[in-house]
Amino acid sequence: MKQKIVVLTGAGMSADSGLKTFRDANGLWEGHDVMEVASPQGFSANPELVLDFYNQRRRQLLIAEPNKGHTALVQLEELYDVTIITQNVDDLHERAGSKNVLHLHGELLKVRSTVHPNDIYTCKEDLVIGDCCPKGHQLRPHIVWFGEEVPLLQEAAALTSIADILVIIGTSLQVYPAAGLMYYAPENTPIYFIDPKPNISASAEWDLHIIAQSAAQGVPALVKDLLGRVL
Repeated sequence: MKQKIVVLTGAGMSADSGLKTFRDANGLWEGHDVMEVASPQGFSANPELVLDFYNQRRRQLLIAEPNKGHTALVQLEELYDVTIITQNVDDLHERAGSKNVLHLHGELLKVRSTVHPNDIYTCKEDLVIGDCCPKGHQLRPHIVWFGEEVPLLQEAAALTSIADILVIIGTSLQVYPAAGLMYYAPENTPIYFIDPKPNISASAEWDLHIIAQSAAQGVPALVKDLLGRVL
């Protein structure tokens, strides 16, 4: 039976593909207060601004390409049972070829009804006021905003709880509840943390290995090592 690898990825995973990390040092996201463009209150106050914000992100994503970190993770599937749990709303893991990807915070290339949240549709074009679902309700980005429930959190926790190996890539471990997933890993599970500026330190309670590199640099090296252990 293949060992189970669970991979947790954040914005740093896609930084080498040209997609900016979630927010910069002063708390702004692409020049906007995060709550203006990533909260139900922001959408209610100024839906045009929010839709335009995600239209710009969507256009950016459509010209981005998976980086070496994304493609390296696909290789793990040859010898391991791999599930990727990502905080990212891009589709770069899927485009690289990863088969099992759980999007905790939604997907940028999907939209959903503002009234019926389970009515979800693929969208690669701009979304504007007046774009409605078949039932006549305005569509919104299929994104989990601040203050909203994370529907897939329990599934993500259950998957992490059976990991033989946990790999964490490009996340600040500051955004909850996603940041708490690592605590579901079984005791003594090897944990590999890949980030150019890791904000975590080795601890006696974890079998923690810190790789202070970007995803495009650190992931291929780790994948080569993990595959070499099985071959």
